[in-house]
Amino acid sequence: MLASTALLLAAGCSAPPSPEVTFYSSGRTVNVQPTQYCDLESENCAIDTRAAGVLRVPPGKPVQISVGGTIAKSAWSVKFTYRDARGEQQEPLRSKLFTNAEPQYAYTLELPNADDQLESVEVQQFGKRVQIDETGQIQFVARGTWVLSVDDRAKS
Repeated sequence: MLASTALLLAAGCSAPPSPEVTFYSSGRTVNVQPTQYCDLESENCAIDTRAAGVLRVPPGKPVQISVGGTIAKSAWSVKFTYRDARGEQQEPLRSKLFTNAEPQYAYTLELPNADDQLESVEVQQFGKRVQIDETGQIQFVARGTWVLSVDDRAKS
């Protein structure tokens, strides 16, 4: 009896699993664990650089992103990098900031032009911590980051 009670207590005290993000494009799906996940103060972080996902995304195709309630009911956004039709790197862009006031469970990332090639996507969940950047602007500090690298090779 004592051993089973200790086992139940130990199971109840374990950390909940890190939230997962699902990326979908062109008939393929990949589920991604966070490459960084911290407490609400954006401290005490667990880092796993191998957690990044890879997905083939043809030029101009959207990527659908699904998040669970832990992320949807917090402050989060999507940051992405891409190249134009000439292959020139463009400035990274960011979605609007989603907040717990209106939980957002999904987002469709569409590039500015039909010939653009997506390179990478980061879902960033923000914690309580903010900092002031060199221009005096308030910046939220990411608590969690889910990374998708894009495979842009032509289908063989």
